[in-house]
Amino acid sequence: MTAGAHPLQAPRLGRPAPGGSHVGTFVKTASVQVIEILALAQLDFVVVDAEHAPFDRRDIDLMVLAGRASGLPVAVRVPDSEAATLLSALDLGAAGLVVPHVDTLEQARALVAKMRFRGGLRGFSGSPRSAGYGSYGMKQALAQGDGAMLLCQIESAAAVEAAEAIAGVEGVDALFIGRADLALSMGFDNTAEPAVERAVDHIIAVTRAAGKMVAIAVGNMAERERYAARGAEWFVVGTDQGLLRQGAIEAFGTRQNAVP
Repeated sequence: MTAGAHPLQAPRLGRPAPGGSHVGTFVKTASVQVIEILALAQLDFVVVDAEHAPFDRRDIDLMVLAGRASGLPVAVRVPDSEAATLLSALDLGAAGLVVPHVDTLEQARALVAKMRFRGGLRGFSGSPRSAGYGSYGMKQALAQGDGAMLLCQIESAAAVEAAEAIAGVEGVDALFIGRADLALSMGFDNTAEPAVERAVDHIIAVTRAAGKMVAIAVGNMAERERYAARGAEWFVVGTDQGLLRQGAIEAFGTRQNAVP
């Protein structure tokens, strides 16, 4: 431990250095061992997917705890933007929140207010993990709490139209591009449609112009390279379940004669 560091100091999410990138994955399995194993792979972060996977508050608590113990920043993709949902994940010590379906400037401003103590609406308690279980003192607890990153997920045609305004909101750290729902919103079932790709390029351009971080979910490292060349910086590559499935296929091959 660094001299003078608090024993419960959390690993923080951050923006990569200019020209660099950060790479992580979605975690959809409520297992602390998954977090520990992914930490051994030296990922930059993981995102616990409480929107599309069965995580309750206790599960998220344990996943964040495992991340802190192994030095791996854990963000949470929350299932909704209700104040209580955001507060719960932040009090548990999430390093950041990925909030789905942020479609308007007003939604983005409201999210910042719900997440922040100073100038916001977030209720304060000195007792949760985020405040060092009462050991930080109020000033340090406020600084720690307001340091959690906010990534607004842009995944609808309406959100694309509002992306420049959303990126300009103080307190929004990144726009996170969700290509699958974006394609569906635009009437497509293929993320490679030219119109979807043009929308992605627009989001990247306005986000970078605002000085904010561009985040995107991709299926593999080849896609990561393609979007990095276009200006994205923060990549969620696949999922823990997908990595397990792919590893099993590579190890054992396709089981054509499996027992029913």
